Amino acid sequence: MIMTSVAGLIALVLTLLLGVPYIAFMKKKMYAQYLREEVAQMHAGKEKTSTTGGVFMVLAIVVASIIALFMAEAATKRACIAIITFLFYAFTGFEDDIKKIKGKQNMGLSAKGKLMLQIAVSLLPAIYLIYSSRTEISFFNFSLELGWFFYPLFAIFMIVGASNAVNLTDGLDGLASSSSLWAFLACSVLSFMNGYIDLAIISAAAAATSLGFLYYNKKPAQIFMGDTGSLALGGLLATIAIMGKFELWLIPIGILFICETLSVMLQVASFKLTGKRIFKMSPIHHHFELLGWSEKKIVFVFSLVSFIGSALAVVGFYFAKTMG
Repeated sequence: MIMTSVAGLIALVLTLLLGVPYIAFMKKKMYAQYLREEVAQMHAGKEKTSTTGGVFMVLAIVVASIIALFMAEAATKRACIAIITFLFYAFTGFEDDIKKIKGKQNMGLSAKGKLMLQIAVSLLPAIYLIYSSRTEISFFNFSLELGWFFYPLFAIFMIVGASNAVNLTDGLDGLASSSSLWAFLACSVLSFMNGYIDLAIISAAAAATSLGFLYYNKKPAQIFMGDTGSLALGGLLATIAIMGKFELWLIPIGILFICETLSVMLQVASFKLTGKRIFKMSPIHHHFELLGWSEKKIVFVFSLVSFIGSALAVVGFYFAKTMG
């Protein structure tokens, strides 16, 4: 556990230090966020807020993880694949952010193009697990062998889904970063309990970076993480759960992200089938905004949901281990 703390401390310090010059640079260059037309009126003024804060988040996580992994002599092939997957997701998100900045609108990569890139990147950890002959999923006494064909499909679905889920959640000041904090903290504990110190170290670095970024991202946000951060964090979250062999425990850990995603899916399905909307606006955090909730209240309540889900996952996983 000592090296996970070291990774977290290094990541936190790096995030806080790197944030200052990066935000100053972005403000000087006037690289700001371009909002969806539907939320532009609710969030008037935020279009002047800098974006792509995920750049220094990714840098902090990668540097802290590498330092701690070598100090712990835990620089495994598994850890390398997790970090590479994380970096490729960050590159995908960065390309999306840059297109939005250059186009001066909230239109980056095409939905199809982004999805293809996400699927391609997720193949790396999926294939690694096939060659490691680890294609079984379990939850308490339930276990299911998916085999070499179905497990990659399952892994790709989880990684791409988690990446997009965190991306959808990143819509209010501090929402994605505070929620990611608890999710990665839980992943660090579960990885450690499963004997994967390398993944525990990377998760701890991601949790601490989320905490450090929250300092700059809390209302009123000085910078947004953009797709660079949200796509990368979501992809890393699922990659760690899959490689750490606690895939189904990502359901309680990421319950908030799942609810945000489901709200969008239900809204679209309802409107296409009936012409009516279930929510005032999706993702669901915008629904609560239109109900009159303040941004700070939504972030607090949603972050609390993430904390409860993550805590339940840790407790449940502990009992599952002791029972098994």
